Amino acid sequence: MSEELLINVTPQETRVAYLENGLLQEVHIERARRLGLVGNVYRGKVNRVLPGMQAAFLDVGLERTAFLHASDLVQKQKVEEGEKPADPMIETLHEGQELIVQVVKDPMGSKGARLTTQVSIPSRYLVYIPGADHIGVSQKIEDEDERQRLRDCISRHAEEFDTGGYIIRTVAEGVDDAAIYSDMQFLQKLWETIKERSKDSCSGNLIHEDLPLVMRTMRDLGGTDIEKIRIDSNETFRKVERFASKFIPSLADRIEYYPGERPIFDLYGVEDEIRKALERKVQLKSGGYLIIDQTEAMTTIDVNTGAFVGHRNLEETIFKTNLEAAQAIVRQLRLRNLGGIIIIDFIDMLYPEHRRQVLRALEKNLEKDHAKTNISELSSLGLVEMTRKRTRESLEHVLCETCPVCNGRGSLMTAETVCYEIFRELMREARQFDAQEFLVLAAQPIVDMLLDEESTSVAELEEFIGKPIRFQVE
Repeated sequence: MSEELLINVTPQETRVAYLENGLLQEVHIERARRLGLVGNVYRGKVNRVLPGMQAAFLDVGLERTAFLHASDLVQKQKVEEGEKPADPMIETLHEGQELIVQVVKDPMGSKGARLTTQVSIPSRYLVYIPGADHIGVSQKIEDEDERQRLRDCISRHAEEFDTGGYIIRTVAEGVDDAAIYSDMQFLQKLWETIKERSKDSCSGNLIHEDLPLVMRTMRDLGGTDIEKIRIDSNETFRKVERFASKFIPSLADRIEYYPGERPIFDLYGVEDEIRKALERKVQLKSGGYLIIDQTEAMTTIDVNTGAFVGHRNLEETIFKTNLEAAQAIVRQLRLRNLGGIIIIDFIDMLYPEHRRQVLRALEKNLEKDHAKTNISELSSLGLVEMTRKRTRESLEHVLCETCPVCNGRGSLMTAETVCYEIFRELMREARQFDAQEFLVLAAQPIVDMLLDEESTSVAELEEFIGKPIRFQVE
C-alpha cells in the first residue's frame, strides 16, 4: 500500500494530508490564531473544587478555565488495607493550590480543556511517564519475543535515570537498542528542563509546549511505510529535513520540496475531498450512500442502498452495500476526525453470517485508525455502537460555524475559512493569468475581516504576487 504525506504551509495555517493509494484518509489543520494545546504542560491554579462532580476547575492562563477530573489526578497517598478510600478531590485539592498539569483534550465547543496531573512526554519511539513505574508496550506490536526484547532493553537502561515509566510505541518494533537508549536520554533531559522551568514559573504559565503540527506529524505518523513526504514551503522543508536527520534518519531521503505552480492540495484532489467531508451525504461507488449527522451527544451514520439494485437478490444487495459502507465509514471517521459515541445503522440483514462478516470488516478497517476505538456487537435493533477517542475538534468544527439562520441545523464556513480560501484562489489566479489587479467580491463579514484582522496577510500577499487587490461587498 502506497502512503504519502502532503504538507501545505501558509502564514495563517498549516495543513497536513495523509494519503493511502492516492486517496485522502486524514487531514490535520492548525491555525496560527488557534494552535492545538494537547501535550502542553502548564502551572495551573485551582479555582473551584466540586466534590459532587469529583472534579476541579483550574486557571492555566487560557480563555476558559480548564477541567480536571478525579480519574486524571495522580494519588500520592495509599489507602491502608481495610481503610475506607478517601475522597481524592476533597483530600488533595483546595482553592488557590498550584499544580503542574498537562492538556489531554483541546477546548471543544463550550467546554474548556481537559487536564491531567499525570504528565507524559512522547518521543519517536517512547512515551515517558515521570510518575509511573511500569513498562508498557503498544498492542499493535504482536510478536511476543519482540515485546520482551523491547521491555528488557528499557529495563537495562532505566537504572541510569530517575524513576519513571515508559510506553513503547508501535514504530519501535525492530529498532535497535542504541536508538531506544538515545530516546530515553532525550526524554530525561527534556523532563529535567520541564522541572527546572516549573520552579521559576507562576500560575497560568506555559512550562512546556508540544511540537508544532508538522513536526508532531513526522513524529507520530511518519512510519517506515511512508513513501513520500511533500512540502510546498521551502522554509518548512529545511526545518523538517533537519528534524528528520536528527530524530528520524530513515525518513530523510523521502522528504521532498514541492515548488510547482499548481497548489499541492489541488494536484492530489485534496481540496475537493475536504469539501466533500463537510457534506452530510457520502456517495458509495456502488450507488449506495451514507448520511452522517454530527450532534453534541453523538454522531449517527445511516447506510442506504440508494441506486444500487444488485444482480442476484435483495439480501445479497444489502450485504454488499453494508460491506462497502463498513470501509467507507472508517475512512469518514478518520477524515472528519469524528469522536465520542458513534451509532451506525447498517441495513437490516437476515443471515447471522452476513452480520458477522460486516462487523468483522468494520473491525479490520478500524485497525488502521490511529485513534483508540471500542466497538460493540450488533444490538437487538440492528445498530452498531462504538466509541472513538477524541482529543481535538472535528474537521467540521474547525472549518465551520453554526448557521445563524437555522440555529444549528446546518453549518456555514467561518469568515476565517473563507478568507484563507480567497488567499489560495488569488494565488492560483496570479499564477495562471497576467492580470493588472484583482477584485474580490465577498460578503460584508468576509471583507471586514480581510481589511481588519487579515490586513497584514493581504499586504504580504499583494507584495508576493506583485498585484494590487481590491475588495467589494457583494
